[in-house]
Amino acid sequence: MKRFYEIVATEAADTGHVVTLDGRLVKTQARATLVLPTKALAEAVAEEWRAQDDKIVPANMPKTQLAYTALDRVAPRHDDVVREVAAFGGTDLLCYRADEPKDLVARQKDVWNPYLDWARDTLGAELQVTDGIMPIQQSDAALKALIAEVAGHDAFELTVLHAFTNGLGSLVLALAYMKGYSPLQAVWQASILDSLHQEELWGLDQEVEEKRDAAYADLVAAAEFLSHLRTKTLESV
Repeated sequence: MKRFYEIVATEAADTGHVVTLDGRLVKTQARATLVLPTKALAEAVAEEWRAQDDKIVPANMPKTQLAYTALDRVAPRHDDVVREVAAFGGTDLLCYRADEPKDLVARQKDVWNPYLDWARDTLGAELQVTDGIMPIQQSDAALKALIAEVAGHDAFELTVLHAFTNGLGSLVLALAYMKGYSPLQAVWQASILDSLHQEELWGLDQEVEEKRDAAYADLVAAAEFLSHLRTKTLESV
């Protein structure tokens, strides 16, 4: 789409903050008004619109896309999305371990076990571990604890949690980041531990590296979105 506006601004609204293009409200893809919970997030979204050149490239506007998703797809079906995200806990990456070689087995134990201990102690979700890829049935108590934790997020934070869970392949790692237990770089490294081990043995594939860089960039954008979402900015009256 060709850029059709000159001035991008933000304004306070009754239920949050809006972005305007030449005075016109930005609408979501479902034609709802784009209302952001915090001024900081509205400014971040506005900056993406300002950064567009002659053509608007949605792929270069990750925070805008996350906001659209929160309003159009997550908010109307919050309970369904909670179940979708919580379901990752039943097949969490951290629960499926290698049985060889010994150095990988040891590395998975050293890196992943502290996250599972944290999930048990902090979330009340004690997840079982198995060797190989055959499915393991997690306890109802653990799954219910994860559902309760996920359900506590509003549409915007749930959208971010969904992005983190998909990007990391692990609900435990996603929650560990969002609840401040572990920094983004650490959970990212934990999520690609197996790949890093393979690269140490066989070298790095350029195509794999490019896909990985793109995936990490998406996580960084989601992390920035979350930071703006949690920033309460004082406004002048």
